[in-house]
Amino acid sequence: MTKLDTIKGKVSEAEEFARKIWLAGLGAYGKSFDEAQGQYDKLTAEAGKVFEDLVEKGESLETEAKAKIKSKTNVEERVAEVRKKLGLDKASSEDKVEELSAKIDALTDAVAKLAAK
Repeated sequence: MTKLDTIKGKVSEAEEFARKIWLAGLGAYGKSFDEAQGQYDKLTAEAGKVFEDLVEKGESLETEAKAKIKSKTNVEERVAEVRKKLGLDKASSEDKVEELSAKIDALTDAVAKLAAK
């Protein structure tokens, strides 16, 4: 083996080593990309689940709120009905005042007629 062959062998070994370093770098990049992609996919799936959980919780709260509002409305309707029956509602009070005023006027007229006889 000549000195030139030895130098060519060393250059060839250096080129092969440089190529392996390059390939190791590419491999590291590919591996980190795959891991990042896996993490991204995992986060995307988890975000979707979190979103669905939030939607489900929102639907539950909406149902509860509607039930409470309906319950409150029913109570308010019953209170208004009782107030009306007892004559405590405003419209009923105004009607009663007019009705009583009309009766007083009628009685006043009747008394005046009886007094005139």
